[in-house]
Formats: sequence, C-alpha cells, structure tokens
Amino acid sequence: MEDLKKVAPVENFDWDAYENGETLIGVSHDDLEKAYDSTLNKVNDREVVDGTVIAMNKREVVVNIGYKSDGIIPLNEFRYNPDLKVGDSVEVYIESQEDKKGQLVLSHRKARATRSWDRVNAALENEEIIKGYIKCRTKGGMIVDVFGIEAFLPGSQIDVKPIRDYDVFVGKTMEFKVVKINQEFKNVVVSHKALIEAELEQQKKEIISKLEKGQVLEGTVKNITSYGVFIDLGGVDGLIHITDLSWGRVSDPKEVVELDQKLNVVILDFDDEKKRIALGLKQLTPHPWDALDTNLKVGDKVKGKVVVMADYGAFIEIAAGVEGLIHVSEMSWSQHLRSAQDFMKVGDEVEAVILTLDREERKMSLGIKQLKADPWENIEEKYPLASRHTAKVRNFTNFGVFVEIEEGVDGLIHISDLSWTKKVKHPSEFTQIGADIEVQVLEIDKENRRLSLGHKQLEENPWDVFETVFTLGSVHEGTIIEMLDKGAVVALPYGVEGFATPKHLVKEDGSQAQLDEKLSFKVIEFNKDAKRIILSHSRIFEDAAKAEERAEKKASKKVTSKKEDSPAIQNQAASTTLGDIDALAALKEQLEAEKK
Repeated sequence: MEDLKKVAPVENFDWDAYENGETLIGVSHDDLEKAYDSTLNKVNDREVVDGTVIAMNKREVVVNIGYKSDGIIPLNEFRYNPDLKVGDSVEVYIESQEDKKGQLVLSHRKARATRSWDRVNAALENEEIIKGYIKCRTKGGMIVDVFGIEAFLPGSQIDVKPIRDYDVFVGKTMEFKVVKINQEFKNVVVSHKALIEAELEQQKKEIISKLEKGQVLEGTVKNITSYGVFIDLGGVDGLIHITDLSWGRVSDPKEVVELDQKLNVVILDFDDEKKRIALGLKQLTPHPWDALDTNLKVGDKVKGKVVVMADYGAFIEIAAGVEGLIHVSEMSWSQHLRSAQDFMKVGDEVEAVILTLDREERKMSLGIKQLKADPWENIEEKYPLASRHTAKVRNFTNFGVFVEIEEGVDGLIHISDLSWTKKVKHPSEFTQIGADIEVQVLEIDKENRRLSLGHKQLEENPWDVFETVFTLGSVHEGTIIEMLDKGAVVALPYGVEGFATPKHLVKEDGSQAQLDEKLSFKVIEFNKDAKRIILSHSRIFEDAAKAEERAEKKASKKVTSKKEDSPAIQNQAASTTLGDIDALAALKEQLEAEKK
C-alpha cells in the first residue's frame, strides 16, 4: 500500500451533480458515447476479420477484434493448430455483433472455410507448406483438415517408408504440401512425403557418392517382399535379393529377417543414375562349401532335407548352402523309368551315400539305393533256375509281360509262356498291370539284369495227356467259337482249342458250319510241339462214304472170283500137261544122244 501514489481529490467536485447523473464537463452523454464508439473498429455481420487471442483455457479461446466486446470461440475449432497461444493472430467470422446476452458471436471455422478455397489454391501455386489436422482414416489413406477443407492424404504420401499402422497418425497435426486440386469437384490432395523427399534426395546423392563396393553398412529392415528385403541405410534404400539373404535356399525372406530388424549388409553394386543399391547378407559369412568337413569323402553317409524336387531327381541340403543331387536312377535298383516323386517329397529327411564330391565346382551327387544290397549280387542263390515266386505286373508289350519280383529284380514272361492251352493274342487278355502273378525262373541274364520267367510252367503240360486223347482219326464234340477268313476256332473238351479250314466245315447237306454251332469233328492232325490240332467235320461223313464204297467193291470182287474157278482149273491142267510133254521130249533127246 505504501507504493500506491497518493492522489489529491478534486477540491471543487460537485458530488450532488454526480449523484444526479450530471457530467463534470460540458459534454453531453451522447457525445461521449459517440466519441467512445469512434475508438472501436467498424464491423459488420457475416464478415471475416483478423483478431488476437487474448485468453484461452481447455475449452474456449477469447479473441479481441477491437470491438466493444470480445468473442469466445470453442477450442476444438483450433485443433488443427495445437501450438495456438495468447497473442496469436487468427481470422474470425462475425456471425453476430451481439447475441441475447450482448456477447459478440465469432467463428474461426467459418472464417477458415470462407477463405479456405482461395488459400488452398494459393498454397498449390506457391508450393507453400501448410499445416493440417488428420481427422480420420479412409480407404487408401487419411482425411486431413486443411483451412477447414477436408483434403485427402494417400497412404503412400504419408512418409517415404511404408506405413504399417495408419491409426497412429489420427489426431496428429502435420505439415503438408498441396499436390493436386480438382476444381470441378473441389477435391484437394495433400502430401507429407513430398516435404521430405527433396531433402532425402540430397541425402541420397551424398550417401551414394560415398558408397564403395564391398563396404559394410548397418541398416534397418524397411520392407519385406516375396523377391527380397528393402533396407534403410539412413536416408537411402537398398535391396537384398532373396538369393543374397542366405547361402541356403530361401522360399520366404521372412524366414531370415523381420521388420525393423537392424543388421549389417555389404554393398554388392550400385547405380548412380537410378540410385539403386544392391546389398548382400550372406556374403558376410563364409561359403558353406568352404566350411564343409574336410574329412567328408565318397562313400560316406550323410543326412539332409529335400529342398527341391524334379522329375529327374531331388536336391538334398546337407548343410545350409551345401546341396547334393540324388538322381532318380540312384533311388532304386529297379530298371523301370519312374519319377523322383515316387520316392520322396520336399521336406523329407533322408539319409544318402556320397557318390561324387567336387569341392572346386561345389557339386555333390548322392544315392539312396546304395544303402541296400544290390539284389543282383547273389541272384543265382536267391532266384535259382526253376524256383517259383510271386511277381507284380509292371508293363505289357505285344510279346510279353514285364514283371518285378522285388525292387530291382525284373523279368519277362513271354506271351507263349503264359498258358499251355489258351492262344493269348495280347497279355492284357490274361492279366492286368499291378496284379500279382505266379512265375517260375526259366533263365538268368545277370549281365543285362533280366530274368526270363514262365507262368504256364507252374502246371503240368496238358499236351502230354492231349496226345493220348486227341489221336489221329478220333472224333470229338466241338463248338465253333470264332470264325476267321482262313477257318474256324473250335473249342474241344478239356479246354483245348482246334482249328478247321473252310473246306472241312462243309456239312453233309452241303451247307457251311456257323458260329456257335456244335458239331462232331475228326482229328486229322495233332502237333504237340506247335500245340496245334487240325480238325474236320466233313471228313466224318466223307470217310464213312469211302468206307462204304470200299466195302461194296470188295463184295463184288468175291462174286466174280467164284464164277471163274472152273476154267482156271482146266487151264491149269492143260498147262501142266504141256509142260510134262516138253520135259519128256527133252529127256528122250538126252537118252538118244548118250547111246550114240
């Protein structure tokens, strides 16, 4: 109180006049009011003016526009500008100079909206950096409040690096650049990325100018794709191709790295113009072939995982980056052409034997059949001649059936060795692929790894019996089961078949025998070795007719001989008498000669 200045009261102050409302000076109240009004700004409703923030709290902002009263504006109208403070100049829209409470009514939002279109166009033209408030997410990006206008911020324009969580940007105020305006639809597109690209471009040039091949840098995993990994080297990006992530095979880069992971990479190559940087990760570790056990040699057993399958074989990874090929021919002792998929699939753990090993070429061939003994080593002991076995039908040819007794042991059953009696035109008539069939070993070809097998040999040869049944001239009932150009196939008893030519199919009445007709047939030829029986139906009645004819001729000869018996005797007597006479005459001449 001591600091207060002491002011002396006016000595001639008329307190009575003051109480009566009279002024102390010779100026009327109206004049004073006019003089006061002249000190205030002239404002009109629905007008945009500039004001000054004179006070603010958590809910409201008090703005002075030089009018007789101040206006109050909700703070949320300034949410795009979190840095707002007392003393800042803001634009306001005068909605009303005086409401029911005598309060000046202002709006910052409407003021911005009124001037926003002009300002946003000017920002595009002048490449001005503006502030905006991110209101919410939308399809493909965000909605940003710029001067009261809802502008679109594409997801790709938020930052130079891919954004994985858009929600963290909602409610933030950021700087933007207007990049596109559609005047017809009043659409505005803004970008935050454009603000930092120019700066980054300069950084890239500086970074690339300092790069050298073989240089090792630390980077952060920025993005992972199916073909590789993008690494942020601190303002410039580089790509590690999927093949440079690991010495081993990589099907998905996520198996090796993860987002935001920091790691060391080596520069393999770079392009100043296109600003492309090729990076490597596996090159920072020794090649697995160089670290391969020096004691590993041909004949050793190794274990690995199938990483790639092909028809011709499978690639086995025995260590990261060290692979060996098992050719399909080394998967089984079998001679059949098969696909590698029949033996294994990707992901299988297998054991194999090293067949070849070339450390310089970094190549290795493996085999799995070598884990089993070669079945042909002791083939004569396991499958001796005349031994009987069960085999599986693998394939057909016109001349026979290929079968497999066990894996790697194949044999051929010739078509002639399938049946003693049935004439097999094609093996498919007798059996089917995949079926089991009983066989007997007939011959062993060890050099060509092939057995000659028979099926009919499992039974006695019925032709030994047929030889005694179907003797020449014997007659049997038969049924014609097939008609051919050269004759007919006839089914005989005991499951055997015979053949008759057309001329032997003529019946007694002159007609020709037909299919499925049952007749009597005479055996006119039997060939045991060729397993051939030739038949004739016509011979039955033809031979009967000849026999009857011969019988008639014989009877007629007997009658004739009886009639000629008497003359014959007489002639005989006569001839004897003459002979005797000759003999006597000769004897007589002899005696006479002796006498002389």
